[in-house]
Amino acid sequence: MKIDLKLSGILMVFGAIIMTSCQSASGNKTGSEYMPDMAHSVAYEANLFTYYKYNRWGTADELHAMSQPRLPVEGTIPRGYAGHIDNGRGVSYRMNGFVPYYYGDTEEERERAIREIVNNPFPITKKGLERGKKLYDIQCGICHGEKGDGSGYLVRDDGGKYPVQPANFLLDDFVASSNGRYYHAIMHGKNLMGRYDDKLSYEERWEVIHYIRSLQASSKGLEYNENTNTFNTTDTPYSVWAAKNVEKTAESAE
Repeated sequence: MKIDLKLSGILMVFGAIIMTSCQSASGNKTGSEYMPDMAHSVAYEANLFTYYKYNRWGTADELHAMSQPRLPVEGTIPRGYAGHIDNGRGVSYRMNGFVPYYYGDTEEERERAIREIVNNPFPITKKGLERGKKLYDIQCGICHGEKGDGSGYLVRDDGGKYPVQPANFLLDDFVASSNGRYYHAIMHGKNLMGRYDDKLSYEERWEVIHYIRSLQASSKGLEYNENTNTFNTTDTPYSVWAAKNVEKTAESAE
């Protein structure tokens, strides 16, 4: 009996100690925590940086550096994007595969596309230019002309039924424009021109743009082909692209 009373007393005292040791949260105090590392994640919180004093990963500067966004693994492609061939590690996709376009049909979005879409993701190739010419003649040449000067056979000398002449790609304004100006026009249309996103696949759109660039280069007496590009610095000839990727492959093997 005495033993039971003694044991009961010990348990009561022990229980009281445990209960009083559990501090309640108030003010800036979170109270006692059973597993602090679960309550205070080392992961970086959005729009907030608070260094946890019980952190065991290092100093506040080290934690801040560790919690910053990392570069993606080489060769990975963000969800919803096509693999750019100019990196040599892009994933393949169907010829007519759907590639999302994240620019709306407004003037503000058109300006944004012009600013942000600069490089043609495909290198300049002989076959690409040949396909681009064929597609251009079918889809674009009837209005923009065989030479890209806006004098297609649907446009008569008196202007025909068009209130304005189709764009003359040989003008300096178009020559100096980024590739985004052309790609956005293909996706959403411009003025009287309708959209062509349902008529040209992702790769075909860029082949047409390559061909337009070759027309512009020819009008300026410059070269734009799979071996040389003296027209601009944004589009890569296949020979240059291939040489770069041979170097990358060699570096990866070392």
